[in-house]
Order: sequence, then structure tokens, then C-alpha cells
Amino acid sequence: MNSDPLERLRTAAAAREAAGLRRALRPRTPDHDGLLDLASNDYLGLSRDPRLAEAAARAAREWGTGSTGSRLVTGSTTLHAELERRLASFMDAPRALVLSSGYLANLAAVATLGAGGLVVSDEGNHASIIDACRLSRGRVVITPHKDVDAVEKALADRTESHAIVVTDAVFSVDGDLAPLAGLHAAAARHGALLVVDEAHSLGVTGEDGRGAVHAAGLAGAPDVVRTVTLSKSLGSQGGAVLGAPEVVEALVDTGRAFIFDTGLAPASVAAALAALDMVSDHPDLPGRARANARALAGAVRDRGLATAEPAAAVVPVVLGPPEAALAAAAVLADHGVRAGCFRPPSVPAGRSCLRLTARANLSSDDLAVIGRALTAVAEMKVSV
Repeated sequence: MNSDPLERLRTAAAAREAAGLRRALRPRTPDHDGLLDLASNDYLGLSRDPRLAEAAARAAREWGTGSTGSRLVTGSTTLHAELERRLASFMDAPRALVLSSGYLANLAAVATLGAGGLVVSDEGNHASIIDACRLSRGRVVITPHKDVDAVEKALADRTESHAIVVTDAVFSVDGDLAPLAGLHAAAARHGALLVVDEAHSLGVTGEDGRGAVHAAGLAGAPDVVRTVTLSKSLGSQGGAVLGAPEVVEALVDTGRAFIFDTGLAPASVAAALAALDMVSDHPDLPGRARANARALAGAVRDRGLATAEPAAAVVPVVLGPPEAALAAAAVLADHGVRAGCFRPPSVPAGRSCLRLTARANLSSDDLAVIGRALTAVAEMKVSV
């Protein structure tokens, strides 16, 4: 028996180093170290908007810096209630429930609604959904990416009394759109709930940025549950679950990720409310984000690099091995652009990539800088 309990960790770290899978925290400056930001999820460019900052500061002065407790004790304020009302109204949902992160929103929704039943999950779903499936203690069936027939079969073969189907609306790395109409039809035929994570679609897809479920005509369906994050298009922090009153009541009564979670800080609540005002007052923002995403994808393709047609603001640049993605990210940084670098386990082996995220406030000059940086990547011939 080894007497050093840390030796296995050092050995595992060395193996990750050899495979190009080590990660590091790299604190940035407020201006992203002078680099053009294509790595964040600030799709509408609102996180630095002075109106959001002032709303947050005003709330902190009035309410204090924290919510002071869980939502069921002292952590629910009138600000939280207003945000829940506004989110439900904006997304045409019966009710909304705010949590302190989008990750916890998925844990609460999937683990609670899928508890002891069948959970059918797309293989491309976000890690928060994967973890939520595990916490559900239900039987989990992982289906091939966007395969409605496989979902139908899993539901038809079930012996459990209840089931949920869970999917990202827009997948977080490849940026493609789930077949929501087909998934809903399959779920409805078998009496299952459809749970859709709108993290990367809220504020970007659908009419006025109301999300992919709204665009699919499913916003009013009582058997559809949505989760959202407030930290992407809305430029704040936190998450929410939207659905029928029965869903919200179940989460309040039994959802451990909600019950034992400290309430979202009032400053973040106020910033999200201000962001909803901005989206309402500037309905062109979602379209501008999507147009810039298409421009980025076109620039990638024009340089012979592999990408996909974006459904929202996410534009992948698929490079293959981890070393290629790391090298390409470094080249972009050398040319003034910060991009996300995704390697296993965030993506499957052989699919390491850069992830470019469009913003509504990218200018033509910004796009020119990005084009020159992508040319440098292409000239490296970084590929599988």
C-alpha cells in the first residue's frame, strides 16, 4: 500500500501533461489583456454596459452585497420575485424560479424531475446536464447526437412510471440546434417531459431573443421545461428554471439544488433585470449577434478551416488533437484575439477545437482583426 495519498494525483497530472490536457487559471485584466474577446459568453455585449453596472451597484447599496441565506429563509427578495415574473413573461412561460447559477438550474430540474425514472439525454449535452442525470438516480439512456428515433425507442422501451428527455437547445461547443419539435413530439407520445437548456439560445435565437423553444412554437406547452443562465446573453450571473406551476412547486419543495443553495446576490438580480430591459429596448441585438456569428463562420471557412453553420453565437474551429488547438489559440492571441480552447473531456477525443463566440457589438474593424488572426492559424496548417 502506498503511504503517500497524493502520489496518484501527481501521476495523473503527469499523464494529462503528456496528453496536452493540463489546464491552468489565467487571471485577466478588465480589458482582456488588450485582446479582442471571442472567448466569453457575453453574446449581446451587455456585461460591461453602464446601465447594468449602475443597476447592480444600486441594488448592492440598497440590499447589501449578498442575499444572506437560502431562498426559503432570507434569500428571496422582491427583486428575485420581479426577475422571476419578467423572465416568465419574456419567455412566455407560466412560472420561473431563480437559482444562483445555470449549472444549479440544470441540477435542480433534471435531478428532481427525473428522480427514480428514465432520463434520456443527448450525448452532446453540457456537463451540468450529465452531472444532473447522475444525481437523478434514475436510469439514464444516452442517445446519439440529435437522434430523435433513438429517443423514441428509449421512451417506448421504458418500464419506469415517468420519464424526461433532456437536451441543450444550442449545443455549447458545436453551436448546432437541437431538433426540438421532433423531441417534443416523441416525448408527448410517451407522456414524458422535455427539459431544454436554453443557456446558449436565450437572447440570441428566436423572436427578440426569446429562445429556441419559443422559436419552435413550444413556449406554451405544459410538458416543456426550460433552464437558462443569466451569465451569458444577459451579462449577469445566476440561472433559472421555467415551466408549469407544478414544476416550480416541486423544485421549491424537493429540489435539493434549490433548497440548499444560497440565493442569488441582489446585485446580480438587478443586473439581469436591467439586461432584460436592454433586450426589450434594443430588439436588434439578437440579430446582430447571429449576423456576426455567420460572418465569423464564413471567415473560418474561407481560410480552409473546419467549422459549422452557427445556430446562435457559437462558432467552432475544429482542429483535431489537443496540441493543435493549444497552438492555434496561442497564434490567435499573438494576433490580438482571445478564443476558447476546448480539449477532452470537454469535447470527444479527436475533436479539440477553438470556440469563437460572436457578440452583437463586434465592429467591422474587429472582424478584420479576426480575419487576419484566422489567416495566421490557417497558414500554420494546424489540422488533424
